[in-house]
Amino acid sequence: MDPDLDRFDSRRSTVYANRGVVSTSQPLAAQAGVRLLREGGNAFDAAVATAAALNVVEPMSTGIGGDAFALYRTADGEVGALRSCGGAPQRATREAVRDRVDDGEMPDFGPLAITVPGAARGWEHTVEAHGRLALGDVLQPAIEYATEGYPVSEIIADAWAACAQRFVSDAGREAYLPGGEAPDVGQTVTLPGLGETFETVAREGADAFYEGAIAERIGQAVQAEGGLLSADDLAGFTPDVVDPVSTTYGGATVYELPPNNQGLIALEALNVAAELGAGDHPAGSPERVHYFAEAMKRAFHDGHHYITDPDFESVPDLHDPAYASERAATVDETAGEVSVGGPGLPDEDSDTVLLTVADEAGNVVSFINSLYNGFGSGVVVPDTGIVLQNRGASFSLDPDHPNTLEPGKKPFHTLIPGLVELDDEDWAAFGVMGGYMQPQGHVQVLSNLIDDEMPLQRAFDAPRWRYMEDGRLALEERLAGEIGADLARREHDVAVLPPRQFGGGQIARREPDGTLSGATEPRKDGSSVGF
Repeated sequence: MDPDLDRFDSRRSTVYANRGVVSTSQPLAAQAGVRLLREGGNAFDAAVATAAALNVVEPMSTGIGGDAFALYRTADGEVGALRSCGGAPQRATREAVRDRVDDGEMPDFGPLAITVPGAARGWEHTVEAHGRLALGDVLQPAIEYATEGYPVSEIIADAWAACAQRFVSDAGREAYLPGGEAPDVGQTVTLPGLGETFETVAREGADAFYEGAIAERIGQAVQAEGGLLSADDLAGFTPDVVDPVSTTYGGATVYELPPNNQGLIALEALNVAAELGAGDHPAGSPERVHYFAEAMKRAFHDGHHYITDPDFESVPDLHDPAYASERAATVDETAGEVSVGGPGLPDEDSDTVLLTVADEAGNVVSFINSLYNGFGSGVVVPDTGIVLQNRGASFSLDPDHPNTLEPGKKPFHTLIPGLVELDDEDWAAFGVMGGYMQPQGHVQVLSNLIDDEMPLQRAFDAPRWRYMEDGRLALEERLAGEIGADLARREHDVAVLPPRQFGGGQIARREPDGTLSGATEPRKDGSSVGF
């Protein structure tokens, strides 16, 4: 079944609450976060509970075998960021990979695309540094969903079926294809292996994942399939607490993650769009789409040329407003021929989850987990339910490429949570998932909120555009019917794509008077829940 979201006519409205609000792509996961808030946890506890629950109820998109990132504003006013992503295995040299492939290219899937997963330590750090509860308490909803079962929701069932052939061995098929097939809509699924893994981590902490028997089993599973990751690679992993990067747009301060993530792309695009006055044009007009798309092209070109692991190579300040003036000067009234970058780019699509939480104390959190593509590398550790990510696909085997593979190096990461101070003490955690759609979604949602002062839900309901790697300017059908011809006259190569190609966004907001609000993406199964 392929849900036809263009004809989805159910009405959603912004959710308002006083004590807490959670927004994410699956209703049961949102309820897990609200449960932790009701049990005395704060937004950080709720974020990790929601992330872990998503691993169970949306398992093709996210999991403990992937990475985790966060942007947050704490109740005492700290603005911070967490980057919990692992690097390439120590044995992962370009020569070692070339010896194991036929075409000389970095594989997109399979054991050689696996990097060290960061989620488990990221979850633990988040709870210990900022939460009120213990990790074991926070993981309980996910454990219950995994062991007692849950019915699969509509859009997730479709995505599950689309990547059901990804698994490289019987371990994955046995864990995630009940009866040999992807589950139907409404079918109850249990994931006992994953539930047992979570129970171990709840009891023993993240060390059980990185230094104990689970780590040994991960290393053995990867090497049995011809990969290079070992238990020693996991033992050395620690998450990074980093300073966000930021810019101002329309009087608001926008925060993003620094490299190795693509946050600079969103900030550069906002700066160039501001120079062009893109937001001065009416919402949904061909002029606004044209100038924002041209800003986005240039930001992609620069970001894909420069962004890499800053421990291996310096990255320029692409979010410098002075640089935006130079780039804006290259834009005119017709589409420019701007490449998004060179060879070795990561896949422009991915399967990712985002969750946002705000609480009555003033904590606001944007949190992302991902396996990259659906069911990640396709390698599942036997009897554990652990699906290992394929983030190594973002590396290149070209030694001159900024994201060339090197042992211990972190790959270019598409994942970018978002944080914005819309006005004094008016904070929102937000994001829009989907590979290269992420910075484009950030820019469009922010324009809706700042330029047009849209209510939260309307800002996410609005039709979207997307600049594609192949140079096309893709539009949702309801937008294309209004302005597609005008954009074509401006020499854009216009294409119409289904709504699922335009991302999955969430937002949670805390206004100065303490009012909390949230909204969720109409292109997903999700919900925003408050209390």
